[in-house]
Amino acid sequence: AMALCLKQVFNKDKTFRPRKKFEPGTQRFELYKKAQASLKSGLDLKAVVQLPPGESINDWIAVHVVDFFNRINLIYGTMSEYCTERSCPIMSGGLKYEYRWQDDSKYKKPTKVSAPQYMCMLMDWIEMLINNEDIFPTRIGVPFPKQFQQVCTKILTRLFRVFVHVYIHHFDSIINMGAEAHVNTCYKHFYYFIREFSLIDHRELEPLVRMAPGWGG
Repeated sequence: AMALCLKQVFNKDKTFRPRKKFEPGTQRFELYKKAQASLKSGLDLKAVVQLPPGESINDWIAVHVVDFFNRINLIYGTMSEYCTERSCPIMSGGLKYEYRWQDDSKYKKPTKVSAPQYMCMLMDWIEMLINNEDIFPTRIGVPFPKQFQQVCTKILTRLFRVFVHVYIHHFDSIINMGAEAHVNTCYKHFYYFIREFSLIDHRELEPLVRMAPGWGG
C-alpha cells in the first residue's frame, strides 16, 4: 500500500518541471549510476556522499546538484497545491526567516515575493544554470569554469530554503500524503552532502538546526 501511495504522491503529472537527464555514455551518467546504486544498497547516507576514489570533485558535485534539483523539484511539485499566494504570501521559514528573491535580470535588488513565486523563479533559474554548457559542461574534456563551486553553493543554498519552507509551513501536508519518509531521506542525503563538502554557510542551516541528522537523537 505504501508503494502505491508514494506512486500517487510522486505522480508524473505533478512534476514541477521536466527532469534534467544525464546522457548515457558520459562520465556524469556513470557517476550518477554509481551514486544511485550506493543509495539503493541502503548504505549509510554519510558514506554515500563521499567522493569515490579517483573521481573528480566537480563531476561529483555536478551530478548531485542536478539530482537534488530533480528530487526537490518533485517534492515541491507535490506540495504546490498547498503552497499558494494566500497561504504563503511571503517566502519564509517561520517567523524569523524571510527569503527575498534576487537575480541578475529582473530582480537586481532582493525583493519580497510570495513562496510560490519564489519557487517558480528559483526552479527556472536553476534550470537555466544547469543547462548552460559554460557552467555545467557536458562534453568530455571541457573543463568546469573557475566559479563552478561558487555557483553550486548558490544553487544548493537556495534549494535548502525549499526544505526550510516545506518543513516549517507544510509538514502537515507531507504527513497527510504519506511522504514523510521520502522527504526526510532526501533531506538527510542533501544535508550530509553539503556538510561533506562544506557547500553551504552554516548560518543558512539555522532554521532547521533541530532537524540536523544526529541532532538530539
